[in-house]
Amino acid sequence: MFKLTPQKTTQKTTQKILELIKEKPRITRKELAEKIGISENGIKFNLNQLKKQNKIKRVGPDKGGSWEILK
Repeated sequence: MFKLTPQKTTQKTTQKILELIKEKPRITRKELAEKIGISENGIKFNLNQLKKQNKIKRVGPDKGGSWEILK
């Protein structure tokens, strides 16, 4: 049994988040958490990391807005 390093785990998680956002830009944190299997706080952390890296941005209000993937 091998252990994933936190960085590898984070990379996999952010990859899944990006894929789910592509499929459904209006996806909620709660839906992301359920689909990926981590807490909403974990999702929040990963979304913030993606925003810092300029990979995603929020369009519109927190409720009813959507995510946009940046190149």
